[in-house]
Amino acid sequence: MGDPWLTIIGITEDGLQGMTDASRSLLSRADLVFGGPRHLALAGAGARGREWPVPFDIAPVLAQRGRPVVVLASGDPFWFGAGGSLTAHLQADEWRALPAPGIFSLVAARLGWRIEDTTCLGLHAAPLAKMRPHLARGCRIIATLRDGDAPAQLARWLTAQDMGAMNMTVLERVGGQQERLRRCRAAGFGDGQKDAPVAVALDGDDLPRGTGMATVPGRAQALFSHDGQITRPAIRALTLASLAPRPDEILWDIGGGSGAISFEWALAGGRAWTIEPRETRQRNIAANIGSFGLEGRVTLCPGAAPAALSGLPEPDAVFVGGGGDAPLFQILWPLLPPGARLVANAVTLETEALLADLHARHGGLLQRIEIAEAAPLGQMRGWQPARPVTQWQVQR
Repeated sequence: MGDPWLTIIGITEDGLQGMTDASRSLLSRADLVFGGPRHLALAGAGARGREWPVPFDIAPVLAQRGRPVVVLASGDPFWFGAGGSLTAHLQADEWRALPAPGIFSLVAARLGWRIEDTTCLGLHAAPLAKMRPHLARGCRIIATLRDGDAPAQLARWLTAQDMGAMNMTVLERVGGQQERLRRCRAAGFGDGQKDAPVAVALDGDDLPRGTGMATVPGRAQALFSHDGQITRPAIRALTLASLAPRPDEILWDIGGGSGAISFEWALAGGRAWTIEPRETRQRNIAANIGSFGLEGRVTLCPGAAPAALSGLPEPDAVFVGGGGDAPLFQILWPLLPPGARLVANAVTLETEALLADLHARHGGLLQRIEIAEAAPLGQMRGWQPARPVTQWQVQR
């Protein structure tokens, strides 16, 4: 390791007292100490202290390359902290890290929760909706929050999601002498500012059965903002199975409509770029991105393919759900990298004939999907068929 110029030190609410001897020694030898105002005060940085710029920027640290510099970060610098942002711009011999117990470890220790069975979320710079896929009966969630007003906002948001029975534990300044803890139901939280830094632990044991979103594709249409042009849940589930999402893979969703395919893909761990030319549907897609907390996982691309495909990252999979025609596929096929998966759905005879021709030329799997639902038929019931869907799937 040699003698790195940068040391990243984790600090907790008990300040210098909670640091190891090694951390205190390196801190005392630093020319400059970067951190938030609270961290600098806890460490007694004095005149050597440099507050992070707003908005956050690591450039002032990198400008000191070669001098002994310490960066202070909450707990474990690589749990939603500055550690990863810094080391991405450094060589391995330029830095060392001395972590302290992170907020998630401290909260779990207070509550007696197994961390491996707990969802840990950093919401200090993310919308509350990012929590939505994890909310269910029996859930265990620990989340960092932005500021002292956020717990009351979270309680109101949970109540609006019909989760007023969620058990909340709000923890202020965990690990220090000013630590405080409050337990209550979301519906009975009330208002009042808390002392930052603040974290919340959610316990869903008292929620009714069936609360929360399903964890597999084919989620209910009522969850999405749409204008009626949305893939039926069963067809959507089969389509996602054909697209076969994997963590962090990239999807091009051409003719996004409501964006439901993109959202199902992102909730399965991937990232999606949704191409949609109609403004009304673009607004629905934007609303769904916010509702599901998928900023950064789903990107709306206004416009029509193939022009709107320019500049997009290389895809692992492509879905063509609307507006697929021969010129589009003629341009699209050469754009696909080796191994990429293409899935196209058709409901018209003309597009079905096109997919049949593409299947004959490129191979893959061509299948017809027919679904019917029971519906009233006079005083009895009968099968009400949906429009059949022809699906072509192929690997480049």
